[in-house]
Amino acid sequence: MGRESERKFLITDDSWKALATGIKYRQGYLPCGKGIVVRIRTAGDKGFLTIKGKGEGLLRKEYEYEIPLAEAEELLDEFCEKPLIEKYRYRILYRDSVWEIDEFLGENAGLIIAEVEVTNEKDKLPLPPWVGKEVTEDPRYLNINLVRNPYTKWAVTKG
Repeated sequence: MGRESERKFLITDDSWKALATGIKYRQGYLPCGKGIVVRIRTAGDKGFLTIKGKGEGLLRKEYEYEIPLAEAEELLDEFCEKPLIEKYRYRILYRDSVWEIDEFLGENAGLIIAEVEVTNEKDKLPLPPWVGKEVTEDPRYLNINLVRNPYTKWAVTKG
């Protein structure tokens, strides 16, 4: 059984950009309920189907499968809620942890979030100098919620 436990942070500056090259992602969500999320994603030239269960703290079940790119694109265009999430994802190694930085485009332009997977949500995590406020517990920053309430539509006081 797959599981993920991750923490999310806002970014304080763009010094991280020199450390990695981004890959273009498009992702969307199929209508579901009861805390289940079904995500379709393209990352570069690959397609993925991901099923996520309800969370228990930071921990939740996750299953991901590679699918043909053409099918992923068709599902995104024809079946997923709009607007789609479009972003560049960068992966940066910092003190034995891989940080994923998402620089959002389109309806969520201006938002940059850093995520890191953790084995224990209570562990003390060394933070890179470009990481700021933690937003793990703020549901606005969940990708599925960014579809339903895009960042560009938030009130002037963001973050």
